[in-house]
Amino acid sequence: MLVRGRCGALWGLAGVILLLGSAVYRLTPLAIDAYSYPWHWRHWTAFILVVFFMAYAEGYRAFQKAFCPRVAARARYLLTHRNMLHTLLAPLFCMAYFHAPRRRQITSLSVTAGIIILVVLVRLLAQPWRGIIDGGVVVGLAWGLVSLAVFGFQALTADEFPYEPEVPEE
Repeated sequence: MLVRGRCGALWGLAGVILLLGSAVYRLTPLAIDAYSYPWHWRHWTAFILVVFFMAYAEGYRAFQKAFCPRVAARARYLLTHRNMLHTLLAPLFCMAYFHAPRRRQITSLSVTAGIIILVVLVRLLAQPWRGIIDGGVVVGLAWGLVSLAVFGFQALTADEFPYEPEVPEE
């Protein structure tokens, strides 16, 4: 493995981890702020439902089962397929914004656009409702961070990694 391959793989994983970590860092105070408002039974019910839903749907299904293994596999791909553009834009490469099958690129861009729309809509909510949703998102993102760290470590250290990087045929 050459230095550029290692740098690209590490930069790809680090960039995605920093992106997710930044979101957790920014949303956690908003989720905590929700507790400064009076909560009724409906708030607690919504909070429990949102946290469990986001842990399952975002943390487990989206991150652990799909996104994180693919990001790690694409980072591993960078170890042996050294390309200057892929190395410079490694976080975007690892998130499959380019050098991926067209369907994967469309899916990645569509999910990103959907997330941006949801972020804008959630910002319109008053507390404690915004904090309730942000709390669920923080749980899902934290799950994703841990999953990505585990998959990333496995991808870069194991002899074999059983996940496909989903790159076009060369």
